[in-house]
Amino acid sequence: MTSAANQRRGLGRWLPIIAWLPRYDRAFVRGDVAAGIAVTALIVPKNLGYAGIAGVPLQNGLYAAAAGAVLYALFGTSQQISTGPSSSLAAVAGGAVLLTGLAGKQAAELVAAITLVTGALFLLLAVFRLGWISRFLSKPVITGFLAGAAVDVVIGELPKLTGTTADGVNAWRELGSWVGSLGDIHGATLVVGVVSLGVSLALRFGAPAVPGALVLVAGGILAARLFDLGGHGVDLVGHVPRGLPAPQLPSVDLFRERYATIGVAAAALLLIGFSQTAGDARAFATRHRYRIDIDQESVAQGMANVGSGVLQGMPVSTSLSASSLNESAGARTPVASLVTGALVVLTLLVLAPLFSDLPKAVLGAVIIDAVVFGMIDLPEFRRLRRVTPFDFWIAIAALVGVLSVGVLAGVVVGVALSIGWLVYVVTNPPMPLLGREAGTEVFRDLDEHPGDETFPGIVVLRIDSGVFFATAQALDDRIRDLTEPAPDGITGVVLDLEAVPFIDSQGSEQLTQIHQLVQTGGATLRLARVKPAVLGVLRRDGVIDRIGVDHVHGNVHRAVEAQRAGERYGQPAT
Repeated sequence: MTSAANQRRGLGRWLPIIAWLPRYDRAFVRGDVAAGIAVTALIVPKNLGYAGIAGVPLQNGLYAAAAGAVLYALFGTSQQISTGPSSSLAAVAGGAVLLTGLAGKQAAELVAAITLVTGALFLLLAVFRLGWISRFLSKPVITGFLAGAAVDVVIGELPKLTGTTADGVNAWRELGSWVGSLGDIHGATLVVGVVSLGVSLALRFGAPAVPGALVLVAGGILAARLFDLGGHGVDLVGHVPRGLPAPQLPSVDLFRERYATIGVAAAALLLIGFSQTAGDARAFATRHRYRIDIDQESVAQGMANVGSGVLQGMPVSTSLSASSLNESAGARTPVASLVTGALVVLTLLVLAPLFSDLPKAVLGAVIIDAVVFGMIDLPEFRRLRRVTPFDFWIAIAALVGVLSVGVLAGVVVGVALSIGWLVYVVTNPPMPLLGREAGTEVFRDLDEHPGDETFPGIVVLRIDSGVFFATAQALDDRIRDLTEPAPDGITGVVLDLEAVPFIDSQGSEQLTQIHQLVQTGGATLRLARVKPAVLGVLRRDGVIDRIGVDHVHGNVHRAVEAQRAGERYGQPAT
């Protein structure tokens, strides 16, 4: 019995449902079932749209929804998370499809391959605990990237609303092509598209509790049959087969021929998907006072994507809108996710052919609503502009980059911007001049407190960073700027190292050169508030011996007073 229990506990580490399902409280059934039904009503019509964004048959979006919901429930540790396709993931997959020019079954196979590789990367992330790689996309870059992808998707959907065509190598040219085609607008299609958008907006702002996508899809199918929209020239989505897919792996030739596209798309999906999963799972766990395992969450997302890929689906991750609805509808355990998966399967078995009569204009409206309100975060843009203008322009650059080079290449642009921003920040740390608050021994940033006391001939400087290969030269340049052009002469430089947590060999060598520079100019270099680890490096490198032990002080006030005393008694500035 003990051995069997231990085995269950060990297996439960990797398959959490084994641990929680035997203890399931039947009092949760009502809330879990209600939440599962509510989420199904939300995601089924939306996933049809996500499939359209990704450029795959509509039923493939439902395959992914079923696989994501069921497999996450088996492997996940969050009680409220709902996993499935999302607009942002679909946009990346669709970017890969557009880049390769594939369509139909080939496009579906490509997306399935990307999904499989994404799942494998999630599993590697968990095994090797590599969650830190998600930091290579900064929040401003993600904000701009998602907004750009949303605009790109909207431009691609506009022809569905007008019954025209458009093409172009990027979003700008595609928009120009669409504008040029407006003379060929199909009247009936335009009416359907405008009415669909109007209903979507009216429900979103007038009755937000009503699932707008469900209303649009149901209304569109009903209208198509009542008014014979297909007979009036309105394009319909076409045959949507009933049934479940057979497990199938993409061909080896596809991986060999498209490995670069698959790899870039999968890496982008991993970065976006992991940041969504980790943040959302932690938020729900904090709100409901339980713990989640981030590594196991990566396993869950990995298995969900592998399962979706094997079933010819598309990439899946945490859906914040579905998870929020899951929570508000009463979900208490992953049983709600199992209910959602079962109902999606039932939809595929029974209702799938109904979607064949859905007008493409209605589908376009569903997609536009999903990406505009799901991917464009205007409040965040306003916050960035108000708080940190530099971050705002980084977001704008990411947005423009996506529109100029496409969604998939836009991911590369986004990573490059993030790394470039990181390099800039690291190599240009803040180095403020300090002054003394009147009547105290406290030294503060002069830019923030310009009225604080300063001392003629004495420069007090703080570096807010480690002193290492990336920052050492910047520190040298800063001190040169302060000492070399001084018309009245500098007698002392006090370097406050309180904010320096570490120093490397290059930084230590640079401090020796700074000491020589200051000494050559007839001034004295003093160090203040040196941390023990930094002091140890400087001692081993002989820097403390060259500067002088008596020139290393416990605080800035003592360093400044020692310098002033030395000047009063005529001691040499060495």
